[in-house]
Amino acid sequence: MAPNDAITTTQRTSDTELVVTRIVNAPRNLVYRAWAEPDLFRQWWAPASFGVTIVSHESDMRTGGSYRLMMDHASLEAPMAFYGTYLEVVPGERIVRTNDEGTGPGPVSTVTFEDHAGGTLVTVHERYPSKDALDQDMASGATSGWTEQYAQLDQLMQSEAQA
Repeated sequence: MAPNDAITTTQRTSDTELVVTRIVNAPRNLVYRAWAEPDLFRQWWAPASFGVTIVSHESDMRTGGSYRLMMDHASLEAPMAFYGTYLEVVPGERIVRTNDEGTGPGPVSTVTFEDHAGGTLVTVHERYPSKDALDQDMASGATSGWTEQYAQLDQLMQSEAQA
């Protein structure tokens, strides 16, 4: 599958669950590294069209470890912090993390990586604490950047594979 043929699917599977899938045109170990290594993660995570920059990303990717991502936008008075805890990390296969920013509990994200026809099937399963929480994220546009993010990941994977 050529990168231009890649399709990102985003589907609300229940009142509290959102599932995003994409076949990334790179080996599983490289795609996992793009999620696990802060320097690589910063290069693709923020959708360029949103005008958001990643100021910093600190991560202790292990079961029980934590992460903190600082993002900025011209409309903000100060950078926003996104943070959480890794509930489970199986290198190359699975990442389960909390998203603890905000005033209440956020979604729990499970990311899996599977070999698929010379590439990697990435599935992100987000379980929200309530229907209202998912409704709010969808209404705010917080869940709308996946296609662009994965296109950026595909570009990064091409450059990493050539390095």
